[in-house]
Amino acid sequence: MFPLPLWEGARGRGAEQMTPPEPLASEHSALSSQPYLFVDATKPDAGDGVRLRQLPCPTLGIAAPGAEGGLAQACDVVLASEDEAAPLIANIERSPIAAAVLVQVLRLTESLPIPDAMTVESLAYSTLQAGPEFRRWLEANRAAAPAQAMDEGPAVVLSREDDALDLELNRPSIRNGMTVEMRDALGEALQLVLADDSIRRVRLSGRGKCFSTGGDLTEFGTAPDPATAHIVRSLSVPGRLLAQCADRVEVRVHGACIGSGIEFPAFAGRLVAAPDAYFQLPELRFGLIPGAGGCVGIPRRIGRQRTAWLALSGKRIDAQTAHEWGLVDELAP
Repeated sequence: MFPLPLWEGARGRGAEQMTPPEPLASEHSALSSQPYLFVDATKPDAGDGVRLRQLPCPTLGIAAPGAEGGLAQACDVVLASEDEAAPLIANIERSPIAAAVLVQVLRLTESLPIPDAMTVESLAYSTLQAGPEFRRWLEANRAAAPAQAMDEGPAVVLSREDDALDLELNRPSIRNGMTVEMRDALGEALQLVLADDSIRRVRLSGRGKCFSTGGDLTEFGTAPDPATAHIVRSLSVPGRLLAQCADRVEVRVHGACIGSGIEFPAFAGRLVAAPDAYFQLPELRFGLIPGAGGCVGIPRRIGRQRTAWLALSGKRIDAQTAHEWGLVDELAP
């Protein structure tokens, strides 16, 4: 039994239907007891779609698979039934502030140029770093010290032949986690690509069992403050640079592609996945949103609603699903 009153026309398990009061936002928000809203996504849009997009919480539309029209386009996620919503609701209730910020960022950034959208994402991510949900997670999980890689050589290995440049993530001992070292090395490599027009083709891959498990959790909470973290992120997030040279870059991924391990590759002009690859956006359980470009690059491949589903559910999708959705361009060993 879902605990929240439902908007008129939504389907509830015996829950009382109600017409939302004015303003709707006062009843449904991360600061109320109703941090999400069910909507009958097939209901005709008589101006309610604009109000849904202004709502400070996720809107979960219910509609049969393949249904079009009505309020479906305005919803943050469209599901076939309330049963499918259960994992999303659990995560929303655990981190209602981060869930609200996530959908607000996705709504706003889908119409912005990539540089502006990245700035919005970074500001939102930095704000959440100072919030109670991330603080709660950090207090329970703060690492005593950052993880130490045991691999020889630089974090990113560069090799060039004629007009082709190969980049390999080289920290398999920590599953190619996006440490400060890895992020800076990627940034330097991509700046080289941007500065050298003679580099016509770039292929990025990762050594070891997986492409990347994303942000190194042992480094979480080590930034001096959220404002400084935003400035650093706006200067050094690899996705910003990759987006500028995307037409020359192919990224080949395998194994785990988690968090930033799929967020920044999504900006590549071509993304190839091995059959064993899988993809996940787990940031909501930390009280955060994707902060390495995931709110920008991924929606441009699979749309706002599927991106919201990935982030709100925290579930994995396999390589075949990613290919069907358009998250990756090709499946190849």
